[in-house]
Amino acid sequence: MSSELIHVGIDDTDSLNGRCTTHVAFKIVNYILQNRLGEFVDYPLLIRLNPNVPWKTRGNGAVCLRLRSDNYARIVDYVAKYVENNSALDSGANPGVAILAGKIVPEMIQEFGRRAMYDILSLEKAKKIARKFVNMKYILYGNGQGLIGALAAIGTQLWGDYTFEAIAYRLRENCNATRKLDPSNVIRSSNETFPNTFNNYDFIHNRVLIAPHGPDPVFCGIRGENAEIVVSALNMIKPEEELDGYMVFRSNQGTNMHLLNELDFGEIKPHVSGFSVCRISKSPIIIHGGHVIFEVEDDCGESIAAAVYEPTGITNIASMLRIGDIVEIGFGVREATSKHQIVLNIEYLSVLRLEQTFSLSNPVCEDCNRKMKSEGKNKGFQCESCGSRNRTGQKIRIAEERELKVGLYIPSPKSHRHLTKPYHRYDLTKSLLANFPREKLSGSWISSSLYGKQNWLHGTHR
Repeated sequence: MSSELIHVGIDDTDSLNGRCTTHVAFKIVNYILQNRLGEFVDYPLLIRLNPNVPWKTRGNGAVCLRLRSDNYARIVDYVAKYVENNSALDSGANPGVAILAGKIVPEMIQEFGRRAMYDILSLEKAKKIARKFVNMKYILYGNGQGLIGALAAIGTQLWGDYTFEAIAYRLRENCNATRKLDPSNVIRSSNETFPNTFNNYDFIHNRVLIAPHGPDPVFCGIRGENAEIVVSALNMIKPEEELDGYMVFRSNQGTNMHLLNELDFGEIKPHVSGFSVCRISKSPIIIHGGHVIFEVEDDCGESIAAAVYEPTGITNIASMLRIGDIVEIGFGVREATSKHQIVLNIEYLSVLRLEQTFSLSNPVCEDCNRKMKSEGKNKGFQCESCGSRNRTGQKIRIAEERELKVGLYIPSPKSHRHLTKPYHRYDLTKSLLANFPREKLSGSWISSSLYGKQNWLHGTHR
């Protein structure tokens, strides 16, 4: 078989008890490079799908590998066996693998990937699409739910905004031990590489953000704007344990990709994500726990409850909203329960226009210029100083200066989801031309061992 472009999508190999889909990808890529089975035309993709899917594990991430190879059958066989033998099948994982051959990703698969960012998609729909193409193979394990993410990862080519993440992996024998990481190194790395890396350390709450806490094989992940900077920042971290290696992914993390579709409130469904430009229709109230609830109304007059939660750090902003204010909100939809109505869980709040508000004041005495006192409802006012009465006087409306300002408000870093776009990235959005290869791969995009005795793997191993 002549050399052809191969797209390998993988998802749902992990469970809450361990394993990791990006680690599976890391091992498969190492095998392909070590055995010189192909040339990668893009960085491995880490695609974060709709974060509101209720059955997701952790970050709801799928991966896609794109390479040119004349070893199609061998790659398909190895991927299938490796996923089967290295997934958490005994603790709830339901992996899916999709492998497409050919330069062009069909529009139907691209559309499936776009919808997977914000909607709930069915396994039957994924199977139906996969069966349409003779140049696609798919493999299911367990109930096969992972086929949805695998297919979506192939369809998501990241023509628009994207970021990078260098993920370092632990040796198997260390996966149940506490990660050995010096916070001072994380702080130094963050200070020296920001804004080209982001969300490494939360300086407000003094928290390291790059390392998970569970038994999965990920040691840490550094997110940033290019492959070279995330690898450089990873080296500054200086992990205090021997690692299995690292790999750089191109990703939709930090892009708000799940919030790019505008939603009408009349069509809202549970668990979808999106944004809306709307009007505050019911004043905010602060409920138990410090959360803020209010109502918003769209252009069609449909109203719905919205919530800003205390951990986001922007409840003080939400509490200053007033009826008539115009805002843009990005949100996920929380399903209604027996105790709670359907609610928009707000992920960002952009104040577009402030309604003029007024306070009411008693009139001033015409004789002595002092503020008068009300004598009761519809009884007018009397001056306590000189005794003058004003039987027909009315309270005076005084325009207030709003403490709230027009602008964008997003949660503090500790509350960021993988897809949350940090403030500074609004000035760093980038895009690629729709062709392969996307950009030249960095010479150090993958290493078989970061600090161990094995040799580094450089380049694409042609």
